[in-house]
Amino acid sequence: MAEAAGEVRLIGAWPSPYVLRPRVALNLKGVEYEFLEVTFGEKSELLLRSNPVYKKIPVLLHHDKPVCESMIIVEYVDGAWANSGHAILPADPYERALHRFWAVYIDDKWFPSMVGIGKAETEEAKAESAEQARAGLKLLEEAFEKLSKGKAFFGGDTIGYVDIALGAHLGWAKVIEQMTGLKLFDEEKTPLLAVWAERFCNHEAAKEVMPETEKLMEYAKIRLGK
Repeated sequence: MAEAAGEVRLIGAWPSPYVLRPRVALNLKGVEYEFLEVTFGEKSELLLRSNPVYKKIPVLLHHDKPVCESMIIVEYVDGAWANSGHAILPADPYERALHRFWAVYIDDKWFPSMVGIGKAETEEAKAESAEQARAGLKLLEEAFEKLSKGKAFFGGDTIGYVDIALGAHLGWAKVIEQMTGLKLFDEEKTPLLAVWAERFCNHEAAKEVMPETEKLMEYAKIRLGK
């Protein structure tokens, strides 16, 4: 392991896809860390002190210095342990910009549309959100083809920045699929992403921290009031 637990701590909650991101990044780099688990909505003194601006998880504490926001933490982990494991972001500045762009797209556009399917109160609203989510996945399918350069992941031979950004949402995607009967990662419409999703979930850096679908489903029923 790259660093002793205690020197690296992560404040988070198991159902959060945003918390999953730094967990996968730390695993990729072989960094041992202490997971300080909290309940959604819980504002502990440590959290408020560590993230006084947003007051949200996740927060990484490295030698008691806080780093906030999931993809900023991922980038920090990549730089702080640059000599451990594979690089998460590509070295080329243009390639790095492309990966950051798609990570922002996932959070700003795609994920809200997917969540909108589960929250929809009418069939019309559900259909509209589903169409938006599927259109977004078509764009991400094209991005995968370009960024992966024919390899297994957005990051090439192994999990990279966009893989972490999108892969962290796969647990919730499975829940939405089961709750609504809709297929998002469709083998016919987005074959590359369908295969990639299975590959990501089975990667050693992700599989031990990916939430169980049934457990997440029970949590979702409470969270979404379904």
